[in-house]
Amino acid sequence: MRLGLTLSLLFFITNSWAQTKLTFYEHIQPIIAKNCTGCHRPGGIGPFSLQTYQEVAKRSEFVAKVTQIRYMPPFPADRSFQHYANERGLTDEEIALIQQWVAQGSVEGKKQRVKEKDTSFVGMTKNRQPDLILKMQNAFTVPNTGVEEFRYFHIPTGLTEDVMVEAIEFLPGNRKVVHHSRVMVDTSGRMAGLEGMHGADPKLAEFQKIPMADEFLYGWVPGNDRIQFPDGVAKKIRAHSNLILYMHYSPSATFQTDQSEIRLYYTRKPVEREVQSLILHEQHITNPPFLIRANQKASFFMSLGPLKEDISAISILPHMHYLGKTFKSFGITPDGDLAPFIKIDNWDFNWQMTYQFEKLVKVPRGTVILAEAAYDNTEENLLNPFKPARDVSFGWNTTSEMMEMVIYYVPYRTGDENRLQITANK
Repeated sequence: MRLGLTLSLLFFITNSWAQTKLTFYEHIQPIIAKNCTGCHRPGGIGPFSLQTYQEVAKRSEFVAKVTQIRYMPPFPADRSFQHYANERGLTDEEIALIQQWVAQGSVEGKKQRVKEKDTSFVGMTKNRQPDLILKMQNAFTVPNTGVEEFRYFHIPTGLTEDVMVEAIEFLPGNRKVVHHSRVMVDTSGRMAGLEGMHGADPKLAEFQKIPMADEFLYGWVPGNDRIQFPDGVAKKIRAHSNLILYMHYSPSATFQTDQSEIRLYYTRKPVEREVQSLILHEQHITNPPFLIRANQKASFFMSLGPLKEDISAISILPHMHYLGKTFKSFGITPDGDLAPFIKIDNWDFNWQMTYQFEKLVKVPRGTVILAEAAYDNTEENLLNPFKPARDVSFGWNTTSEMMEMVIYYVPYRTGDENRLQITANK
């Protein structure tokens, strides 16, 4: 049905523009700027830049193909279930325009001034410089053993006063081996000994007895980008805090080095509420054990609540590995109403992201938050890391599985449910 509509539009546009050449600057650049350059820019999560005519033209046939089949721009979430401020996606007409432009020879045309919408960084001018850049103290060498590495790193902030952070960005130092990361905040001043510590080191247990001031400041997974909080809310990082970085490195057959960094952007506006993190993980699974038998499919469910206060949800970040197939999360209110969060019918490990709701989602006191995820551990699953299939349980390794999600939220205020999150550059 959709393909037929696209072909019909392509036929219509082809005939409508039969006497007029489509040009990059007039017809294509606005589409690329709105949907692509947020990721495809220097330092972005895309593998190459699409900011100039030359960059797009040399890949024009590739761009036409991946947009026609809707592989790009990636946005796995079901937009009929919930809408998001950082949605990406081309209309049938935009896809047809790209097809016709390429068919006509990818003509450049006369340069025009186009205001880019950086959809990966909702609401913030994309050229703004970070207020604080925090790098790993030392470069870490990933060994050539072909074994996954899990390491903790201690990063002093040098902060002498509290700061309110409206945006957070993680830049992998070496995308070949950085699998994912989690950033936490410590205020105890007793975590320096974690530097470089392996996740399986017995000494780790002593540090785990010290509670974190923030168990989840930010998390980076493949496909994720910066988080931008709405006006009036921010994450607080206290003076003399230190960041704890938990890094997962992919197996490597060659020595690789990494020195990743965290970028913080301070709020420029008054802060009314502090952002908190609500985390659901394997301990919230209601049908344990979390074990997916070889050559079987399985579904698991998580539950948290009832909530003790009214909250307004800002975003959600779900997480699974290669056996994941579908993910859905929602809240059931005391009145029996549904608070929809996320529905992904075709999980893609390479495109995980923090989905920022188009409007703040009211989640009233007494709500139970639920999640359900389906996994395929059969050999028909082409992404199954094991051939033949074997039993898979919970674990941080890529070949293990996870079921986790993080919701950023603030205490509810009247009218939040009608409040749009920022969608235009400041």
